[in-house]
Amino acid sequence: MMISTKGRYALRVMLDLAEQAEGVYIPLRDIAERQEISQKYLESIMTLLAKANLVDSLHGKGGGYRLNRPPEKYTLGSILKVTEGSLVPVSCLEENTAPCERSSFCKTLPVWKTLHGLIDDYLEGITLADVM
Repeated sequence: MMISTKGRYALRVMLDLAEQAEGVYIPLRDIAERQEISQKYLESIMTLLAKANLVDSLHGKGGGYRLNRPPEKYTLGSILKVTEGSLVPVSCLEENTAPCERSSFCKTLPVWKTLHGLIDDYLEGITLADVM
């Protein structure tokens, strides 16, 4: 498993928002400048985060983005799952995937299931507040 740029940037953006005054909408341009991320690329990330209800967005003058709950209520896992889709280490563990023909006798399947559990537990156990 490798976390993409989109996932890493989403974490940076969420941390940036968490460090700002509570309840204040932060313009995308300000976030992009602080984080040194292309504003255009950031727009696509923020659209995903807003659709997943991880941030509130306000368009127009005085608009921008803000967290809609305290930093301790966001796990790194919840943010990465929005941008990465899945954090499974092998395709046979993906949801909505046809079962592998070898799953009943696959000797490595328990390894991948355990690894997935460890990754998920680890990332779901760390909040934005912890990282701050």
